[in-house]
Amino acid sequence: MNIFHAIALTALIAGPVHSATDAVHNPLTDSESWTDLRGDITGEADIADGRSMFNVDAPYRADDAATVPIHITQTDPGIQIQGLKVVIDENPAPLAAEFTFGAAMAPLDLELRVRVNMYSNVRVIAETDKGLLMDGRYVKASGGCSAPASKNPELALASMGQMRLRQFEQPALMSTPRREAQIMIRHPNYSGLQRDQITQLFISAHFIDKIEVFQGDDMLWTMEGGISVSENPVFRFQYTDNGSTDLQVRATDTEGNVFEHTLPKDVQG
Repeated sequence: MNIFHAIALTALIAGPVHSATDAVHNPLTDSESWTDLRGDITGEADIADGRSMFNVDAPYRADDAATVPIHITQTDPGIQIQGLKVVIDENPAPLAAEFTFGAAMAPLDLELRVRVNMYSNVRVIAETDKGLLMDGRYVKASGGCSAPASKNPELALASMGQMRLRQFEQPALMSTPRREAQIMIRHPNYSGLQRDQITQLFISAHFIDKIEVFQGDDMLWTMEGGISVSENPVFRFQYTDNGSTDLQVRATDTEGNVFEHTLPKDVQG
């Protein structure tokens, strides 16, 4: 049993476009759930306040609880962020995603979309050369994990695994070949808490559990994910271009499917 399934089981047994002003008005709050979960996620390791090192931006009130944007930006270039965990305290599976980063991702600028099932802290724990650091936001949203899936499940399954890459232009005066990209992956990412709209029976959990992104032989980032990552996952990130012509993306899901695509870098947004 991996950590995503183990933490989901523990939680079930125990119970239950960004604005700069959001970061001021929705800081992390006290959470009994986090007290219960912390040992499973970080063990006994000390966790320092990371607010001076990186920033987490998330809406105070989410427009759509099933696709809540989480934007992580490194504000102190003097630290090395090797990986991070995204934790949603009150979700049935609180550990939403665990990332590992290659050198080209520094300084970190990453956005993803998650499901938020009820009013909850959304915290980001960064693994750095200075130890574990944490920042996060309190998000008012509900029903994200049980929100109805795509209206056309047959189409969702037929297009499963399709990918698209968008590249965004960077200022011409930048001193390094820094690029911004967005990877979109078609997948229903069924949470196991959604119902078939016709039969009203629960749809079995079926979600992407791992993604690997490379440019040439260099790893950009990998992710291990659970049911809290949104349907049709989208990841937007900045990276230093190593001169290769494309990105290679490999994703697997809990049904054993493997999706591999080579995405040319010259596609502009």
